[in-house]
Amino acid sequence: MAGEQLRYDGQTVVVTGAGGGLGKAYAVFFASRGANVVVNDLGGSFNGVGGSSSMADQVVKEITQAGGKAVANYDDVVNGESIIKTAIDNFGRIDILINNAGILRDISFKNMKDQDWDLIMKVHVIGAYKCARAAWPHMRKQKYGRVINTSSAAGLFGNFGQCNYSAAKLSQVGFTETLAKEGRKYNILCNVIAPIAGSRLTATVMPPEVLEVLKPDYVVPLVAVLVHPSNDESGAIFEVGGGHVAKMRWERAKGALLRADDSFTPGALLKKWDNVSDFSEPSHPEGPANFMELLEDAQKLPKNPPSEDISFKDRVVLITGGGAGLGRIYCLQFAKYGAKVVVNDLADPEPAVQEIKKSGGEAFGVKASAEEGDAVVKAIIDKYGRIDVIVNNAGILRDKSFQNMDDNLFNTVFNVHLRGTYKISKAAWPYMLKQKYGRIVNTTSTSGIYGNFGQANYAAAKCGILGFSRALAREGQKYNIYVNTIAPNAGTNMTRSIMPEEMVQAFKPDYVAPIVLLMCSDKMPQPATGRLFESGSGWAAETRWQRTGGALFNADASMTPEAVKSKWNAIVDFDDGRADHPESSQEAQNKIMANLVKKEKASKKSSGEDGKQYLEAIEKAKQAKAEGSEFAYDERDVILYNLGVGAKRKDLPLVFENDEKFQVLPTFGVIPPFNAVAPFSMADLVPNFNPMMLLHGEQYLEIRSSPIPTEAVLETFPKLVEVVDKGNAGIIVTGQTTKDKKTGKELFYNESTVFIRGAGGFGGAKKGADRGAASRVFNPPKRQPDMVVEEKTTEEQACVYRLSGDRNPLHVDPEFSKVGGFEVPILHGLCFFGIAGKHVYQNYGMFRNIKVRFAGTVLPGQTLATEMWKEGNVVILQVKVLDTGKLCISGAGAELVDGGNSKL
Repeated sequence: MAGEQLRYDGQTVVVTGAGGGLGKAYAVFFASRGANVVVNDLGGSFNGVGGSSSMADQVVKEITQAGGKAVANYDDVVNGESIIKTAIDNFGRIDILINNAGILRDISFKNMKDQDWDLIMKVHVIGAYKCARAAWPHMRKQKYGRVINTSSAAGLFGNFGQCNYSAAKLSQVGFTETLAKEGRKYNILCNVIAPIAGSRLTATVMPPEVLEVLKPDYVVPLVAVLVHPSNDESGAIFEVGGGHVAKMRWERAKGALLRADDSFTPGALLKKWDNVSDFSEPSHPEGPANFMELLEDAQKLPKNPPSEDISFKDRVVLITGGGAGLGRIYCLQFAKYGAKVVVNDLADPEPAVQEIKKSGGEAFGVKASAEEGDAVVKAIIDKYGRIDVIVNNAGILRDKSFQNMDDNLFNTVFNVHLRGTYKISKAAWPYMLKQKYGRIVNTTSTSGIYGNFGQANYAAAKCGILGFSRALAREGQKYNIYVNTIAPNAGTNMTRSIMPEEMVQAFKPDYVAPIVLLMCSDKMPQPATGRLFESGSGWAAETRWQRTGGALFNADASMTPEAVKSKWNAIVDFDDGRADHPESSQEAQNKIMANLVKKEKASKKSSGEDGKQYLEAIEKAKQAKAEGSEFAYDERDVILYNLGVGAKRKDLPLVFENDEKFQVLPTFGVIPPFNAVAPFSMADLVPNFNPMMLLHGEQYLEIRSSPIPTEAVLETFPKLVEVVDKGNAGIIVTGQTTKDKKTGKELFYNESTVFIRGAGGFGGAKKGADRGAASRVFNPPKRQPDMVVEEKTTEEQACVYRLSGDRNPLHVDPEFSKVGGFEVPILHGLCFFGIAGKHVYQNYGMFRNIKVRFAGTVLPGQTLATEMWKEGNVVILQVKVLDTGKLCISGAGAELVDGGNSKL
């Protein structure tokens, strides 16, 4: 019965990265349902730096004090054997493994370093492999096991600035699908989730108000169902977060079939391109197409009619693994169509080079591993001065059942395929950016997309290549660099180990080459980037994601494992008419955002006992003490902030660290608290909390010590100041004290007031307390302003300002801003607050404090006018958007230091 509580008594659960966020939520939940829990956490920062035992210890303490059973483990996830040994030594078994540990190293591909790539792979991919590999023999022996691996929307769809993370996260899909195929006969079920939850990772890229409702608690119930003995689902992909749960699967177009002979050319395929992406009769495969049947059908077709040729004249084309098999055919075909071909192969590229030259083509060879990308590309630039096309084709197989897989087999395959693809692309990227032209085709496989027995290493690498390609496509598109992915089926030396010889002979590489050449040409039909195609035997078809309509839950305590189980049919039903095909992280999150709006509209009793609940939560929150959140900054961060609020190149004290008056603008004081962890959750303080209904109403900043250092390590301690009940809305005021960590001296005090529509009526205080300057409303005098300063913001203002910490996509991503109701991304409120503060400071001198009320939005590129009146020791101000005539800041004032003559 779905209504019965799901229990895990006597089972042992290992959770990696369990010191906080989602991992902690898993650990606490399973302990509360009777499981023994191994709480693993290295205790490093979100970007993988450092280590500490305190995080894991704290979670264990919380569990044991509540009567549960838990032990801590402090190993890095690459020491998976030690983590699983902790489970065996303490509890005698391992039943459930949740590979949750993760870090972020977000950076544009142009600026990515190998360490940014390798560290992400180490934690997300190698760590998951090592833990699963160590647990596998125990699970096989007991004929029971449940494994959850963690992907993400960035993996499924690719994200700008996350080529490393997207690659690692999609690799988990191929890895999991393979484990599911190998584990089924031993009752080891393996699934992968793409969660959206608030954590140390997402805190850097999501606004605090959204994080409030993306609680890890809303992911746990799905995982609880998937790892329960009653579950039979395996090899599946689920998207989950914010009260929304849906299943994902691959959907394949019917595709185009042409006669498989020498008349099958890129031009012939171009004529039938509409069929390649025709999803009117889709299939939903779990493995490769029936290529033998396709080949038989292709040979029954008439010769393909003559068609327009494509040309690669003067294009420099690099083929990795070009010495034999598919790579050799690619080389010959590109040369045939006029390209200057670079044959890269670790074995011997010369036979292919000579073959091209004998046919009148131009080619030269580079003997090197694809992992030596820098050397390969340097050789090309030295000879030709440019590189236009890359086909990342090099690969090896080292197939082995997961039970017998060793680190060398896993790492070697993973590095040749995925790291080699990264290294070649990375080395060529600067040249493609400079010439504003590039075409890259990366090679995945059906083993990567669907998983394949004995290929956990290969599947992880190949699916990772797809995640990498999708992220890279997003970064390259504006520079006319297109990136696509092919899953080829061809008989080669590599496939001889797994195919009968007659199939190797029949599945000619020649029948894959046309789509690869077409993708690299300038005739590739739009959209020309970020796509996945399967091809072989004269057939080519596009493959994409399909997502169920899923189930929506009120994102609150009613979302339990039992509730999820009760809606299971809706979660996994692809045929009820609600399924869709998301192509980006933003589209994936639309349903979550819709759930937040739905939650706000839902009627919820908020008086009587419920009201008492909120009043008690408010009092408890007021007593809660923050641990303190660290914020380190240096001169670079100071300059970035000053530029973000409009400093110009002639303002040397604001933009040049060697200027004798180099200084921090006082409004920088709002930056250190931005990602500080509060000791309470806003969602607990008012009913119907919904970030879509939240407005940043007022901001107060007090400078408690000056001069403000231009580099320091600070700590911020948030606290709840008050909650006001306005009937149809709730108001929450949060205070943040920021101290110099070294001296303990207080530098800043902030108060942020947020207004949440639909979150009142709980019986709270109707009016806020008088908090002096922090709550004062300043009314402009009835005379012309004493001073007006106009400043035009730039189109890039939000892009620069967000580098100071507020990574809310509302300010940069048009798709996300549309979800929020804005046609284009808007400027951060604290950015134009900073511009207004700069105007006060530059014209009246240093201020002790500043208080503003936000009255409207500003679009990047609009012109602001700060109107100021000096009344004694106070400057009263308001800010207008000249383009619209509307106020964006009202009721504002700044109290000057020493009458306003003091500078920093």
